[in-house]
Amino acid sequence: MSYELTGRLIEIYETQQISDRFRKREFVIEKQETGSGGYEFVETIKFQLVQDRCEALDQIEKGTEVKVHFNIKGRRWEKEGKVNYFNNLEAWRIEAAEDAVQAPPPDLAGGSMMDSPDGPEPPDDLPF
Repeated sequence: MSYELTGRLIEIYETQQISDRFRKREFVIEKQETGSGGYEFVETIKFQLVQDRCEALDQIEKGTEVKVHFNIKGRRWEKEGKVNYFNNLEAWRIEAAEDAVQAPPPDLAGGSMMDSPDGPEPPDDLPF
């Protein structure tokens, strides 16, 4: 399953040669959102590019607003009888946000809340 996220590119790391046949490059974007009640939330999210996609960041500068297309990858790892699980956000495409094709905003006057790309707003009276 593919996901996408738009945010400001705040870190670009050098490509790492992990083995003879595997290399990766990590980067971080900052996503700002305003929640109900006007609170600002800032998330910093690290992604990785692998193999021939490592060069995708060569033409993009820090501070640029980008759209990242990615997959969520999960792995099980066991050592000395202990099991651990790891998740990676593996980007397969990154582009400057102004270059990305933007979908028109939902028609809030005539459409339902389910037409919103974020889905309906959660109720404010959650028990936690």
